[in-house]
Amino acid sequence: MNKFQAMEVFVQVVDCGGFTRAAENMKLPKATVSTLIQGLETSLSVKLLNRTTRHVSVTAEGAAYYERCMRILADVRDAEDCLVQTRVSPSGRLRIDAPTGLAIELIIPALPDFMALYPDIQVELGCSDRQVDLMEEGVDCAIRGGRKLSDSSLIARRVGTMHYLTCASPDYLQRHGRPQHPNDLAQHRCVNYFSARTGKVFDWYFKRDGEKIQVALSSHIALSDSYAYTAAGLAGLGIVQMADFLLAPMLQDGRIQSILEDWTNEPLPIHVVYPQNRHLSAKVRVFVDWVAQLFANHATLR
Repeated sequence: MNKFQAMEVFVQVVDCGGFTRAAENMKLPKATVSTLIQGLETSLSVKLLNRTTRHVSVTAEGAAYYERCMRILADVRDAEDCLVQTRVSPSGRLRIDAPTGLAIELIIPALPDFMALYPDIQVELGCSDRQVDLMEEGVDCAIRGGRKLSDSSLIARRVGTMHYLTCASPDYLQRHGRPQHPNDLAQHRCVNYFSARTGKVFDWYFKRDGEKIQVALSSHIALSDSYAYTAAGLAGLGIVQMADFLLAPMLQDGRIQSILEDWTNEPLPIHVVYPQNRHLSAKVRVFVDWVAQLFANHATLR
């Protein structure tokens, strides 16, 4: 038995919570994963995992062994990286997840530069406003916006700030008028945004001269995708709050108009997140640095 491979497989099984997902992430047959775990338990004379037909959980002994394995594997990869980075550029599959708007408007147009710098990295970019489970879905890192990061198992590096504007289509404003204060929105049609993961509808935020207002607005329509949300605003379905980097071209050609201009929204931090118990490989590190520089150079995301 290859003890090092068995340790890697064990860590992956614990991280994924099962043999099937671990096998998929490591591109190994499920039978191989099961055999390696059994061999590891036999060699250690201890039960590392509790198995049922539906669930795999780690034993107390397995949890202690998992922590040691993580440190050993990280030390080995650190040593490898020190040597590899002196000879070759970062390489391998890099699985990223990003919100649809940021991916399409900013990241994808700039990706040719990243891939020219690092031609040996194979990028897999998931584009969705759904918050993925990095460990379960085998994602190396994700770009997320939010004031609070709910998952304490992730390390977050702040790479930018997203600013929002309140706006509506000219057709909507002609039919319903222009609100003068956030409290007027209760008398208007507003388009809400909700979390695809939790179903929670997000509140609306405003501030002016030290005054802050947070309101939950009723709506006849709510959406969970940034591009669908943008389309709803353009279609005149109601007032929307949108990131200004998405709005810029629509404001310029008059397809949408800014309202409540003297009221601003709390900026939303943008982070790149990755699991704290997973070694930050060279390919992830260079991508995180590249994204941070990309956003730093953008006029509205700094």
